[in-house]
Amino acid sequence: MNLVLIGFMGTGKSTVAASLSRQYHMEIVEMDEVLARQEGMSIPEIFQVHGESYFRRLETELLRNLQNCQNKIISCGGGAALREENVTEMKKNGKVVLLTASPETILDRTKTDTSRPLLKDRKTPESIASLMQQRQEKYLAAADIVISTDHKSVAEICEEIAKELQLS
Repeated sequence: MNLVLIGFMGTGKSTVAASLSRQYHMEIVEMDEVLARQEGMSIPEIFQVHGESYFRRLETELLRNLQNCQNKIISCGGGAALREENVTEMKKNGKVVLLTASPETILDRTKTDTSRPLLKDRKTPESIASLMQQRQEKYLAAADIVISTDHKSVAEICEEIAKELQLS
């Protein structure tokens, strides 16, 4: 089985993926890293040069290419679940785990990160909450399970995921 991690920026997808990978001997596919390498530019550069819709198409293509893989943790970019085609492909790939966090937690985790183009002008809990609200319905519709990462250690989050999905 594959795990597909989705959620807003800063919810802990990459950190949780790394921990689950060590614990269950699963390979990680960091979608943003794969796409940046494939395109030869950073994610902000891809957005600037080609636009968001181009980037979302790249995500769909990558998710399709991953369908024949097994025992992978696919860590999606924050906006991947916003595109219906991506969600369809995620569901074909494995169990979709939505990681959530409060706007305050997101701000705390991302305040010094300059690599997130959609957070560039959103450095307050209110502006982050507004963007999160716009995405919430699509995130919830895509998810097989939802795990809050607020005030939890990585080990606690992984344990909760394992329990929900009955991983051994």
